[in-house]
Amino acid sequence: MENIQVARLSSKGQVVLPLTIRERLHLEEGARFVVLASGDTVILKKLEMPSFASAQALVYKARIHAKKAKLSAGRIKEAIRKTRAEN
Repeated sequence: MENIQVARLSSKGQVVLPLTIRERLHLEEGARFVVLASGDTVILKKLEMPSFASAQALVYKARIHAKKAKLSAGRIKEAIRKTRAEN
């Protein structure tokens, strides 16, 4: 692993990423991460907005799957409504 550095956990549960790592990864204030934990390992994965082309490809695939499953627009809207209500 290149550029290994040490960080410390504050009393508030905050971790400051070393400047060299923030610069190398182009991390700015407000960057959001998915946090994964397994045993004594913690992984941070930066959340990034997908490109327009990849978002279009995802929508295209979703439409194909919905068509194969014979889902109507009404059933899809109802599923979305229920999911939002649960969260």
